[in-house]
Amino acid sequence: MGEKVTVYDFEVVLEPEEDGGYHVYTPAIKGCHSYGQTREEALENIADAIQGCLAALKKHGHKIPERERVRVEVKEPT
Repeated sequence: MGEKVTVYDFEVVLEPEEDGGYHVYTPAIKGCHSYGQTREEALENIADAIQGCLAALKKHGHKIPERERVRVEVKEPT
């Protein structure tokens, strides 16, 4: 049998940069940011960054953060 694997689902935010490329981060892990020239590259890079952040959290005995997702409806006057 293979190694036990835990799969996490993190929300990420992609922000287009003025000079091109994308800044990407996950709100669930403070300080976990990355960048990519394309959306695909940015998403690959943030996945690597998240893995590194999770490894650091575990190494230092911190819990893996969990976030609650809540939908908020906002009405705009017309």
